[in-house]
Amino acid sequence: MNKQRRAKVEAEVLAVRTAIEALRFALDNLKDLATEEMECFENMPEGLQASDNGQRIEEIAQGFESGNESLECAIDDIENHIEEISGCVNQ
Repeated sequence: MNKQRRAKVEAEVLAVRTAIEALRFALDNLKDLATEEMECFENMPEGLQASDNGQRIEEIAQGFESGNESLECAIDDIENHIEEISGCVNQ
């Protein structure tokens, strides 16, 4: 790999790492929201938990958790691949 292509790859790796940081920040915020939503549901009286609104809140909290797990796995995969690319370029 010549110097010019190496510089381009390094610039793109840096851009991806910056994007990963932003995604991790957003993921932390989404995790907080999921926790808040689940706490809202858990603090409801049983009668309200069983209501349509209570069930909707529980579904939203579970959807957040599921989505957050998927997003975290995707971020981890991207991070692993970018490390592979970086390692190849720096050999």
